Amino acid sequence: MFDLIIRNANLPDGRSRVDIGILGDKIAEVAAAIEATAPEEIDATGRLVSPPFVDPHFHMDATLSLGLPRLNRSGTLLEGIALWGELRPTLTREALVERALRYCDLAVTQGLLHIRSHVDTSDPRLVTVEALLEVRDKVAPYIDLQLVAFPQDGYFRSPGAVDALNRALDMGVDVVGGIPHFERTMSDGASSVEALCRIAAERGLPVDMHCDETDDPMSRHIETLAKETIRFGLQGRIAGSHLTSMHSMDNYYVSKLIPLMAEAEINVIPNPLINIMLQGRHDTYPKRRGLTRVRELMEAGLNVSFGHDCVMDPWYSMGSGDMLEVGHMAIHLAQMAGIEDRKKIFDALTVNSAKTMEIEGYGLDRGCNADLIILQARDPLEALRLKPNRLAVIRRGKVIAGTPARVTELRIDGRPQVVDGSYYAPVLPTDGV
Repeated sequence: MFDLIIRNANLPDGRSRVDIGILGDKIAEVAAAIEATAPEEIDATGRLVSPPFVDPHFHMDATLSLGLPRLNRSGTLLEGIALWGELRPTLTREALVERALRYCDLAVTQGLLHIRSHVDTSDPRLVTVEALLEVRDKVAPYIDLQLVAFPQDGYFRSPGAVDALNRALDMGVDVVGGIPHFERTMSDGASSVEALCRIAAERGLPVDMHCDETDDPMSRHIETLAKETIRFGLQGRIAGSHLTSMHSMDNYYVSKLIPLMAEAEINVIPNPLINIMLQGRHDTYPKRRGLTRVRELMEAGLNVSFGHDCVMDPWYSMGSGDMLEVGHMAIHLAQMAGIEDRKKIFDALTVNSAKTMEIEGYGLDRGCNADLIILQARDPLEALRLKPNRLAVIRRGKVIAGTPARVTELRIDGRPQVVDGSYYAPVLPTDGV
């Protein structure tokens, strides 16, 4: 009946010791005990089996370019933008493809099988677009890669940006991007939001906009984005990324803004690693964290997902491709350490992000795509705490990557010979496990 059976799996929703039967590239059965056998069976031994991680906000054209043409000495957003401006004229399609494919290799080992990447369209050569379209085709058997046409230097501010963005979309880029707070004036920023939403509506495309990535509480382009979303009937298809200015906004204004965002069904994409690194740079003490209002947005019913944003590029010298690292930082920044809080954080790395990217067939139900990861952890809470090894990464029913369990030999008389850190957390009655 099945090509592969995963046995004794714990699921993110709290079900434990269930079997997952896979037939072809689909999940065919999820049950307490599957009596049938399969040519290949994997005993998860009570480990967490999850749908794959999803990164809805990344910059694959810049990834792994750290040190080119020089290092970001200040570590600031503006120096990173200046560095990218220096590097951009020297980019070649071959180098872009090579770096992106290397990153995709790393992503697979981390169980990251869905990525939305912004692609800078500010260079009229559009070499970045050509390269990432090639990468999208090459990685399609193992990663779903969405591309966003991103006018990094401003849609109106940069000469030729309007034409370049339209050409990128004509070439097959999937999503309309923007950066309204980088325009010369607030009114230009608002006009860019209207123009880009109009393009998306006419072309039937979603929008993912870098929005208010600043500490300025008067940067309020998310309000305009929500209004234009409703105006053009794009509810549920618009993402506001970063939204860091909300961290500094007046509470009364936010009490009006969040319901407007909820009415527009805005998808919210904070980037915890990058937001904490780049925001608050003009502060002495107290120093702002820079992360948007994650808890309040979630409580208002908005779909919140987290992005990795950068890995070893002009803006961020760190990063690993591990979305659990992103979630781990979010727990601390958003001060969401409660049991239910952490479950929501895990959802923001998986099901919420899949909703943002409009991924079909995602999940662990019968009929879903057989895309799964087995982690060396008991449940989502432990996965976020430990950032554990991915024991198996499965794409369309085939194991495409795996890492042995991480255990340590202990040489102390009278103590265990092997220590496995994933077995150390107490089982709490409220864990549902």
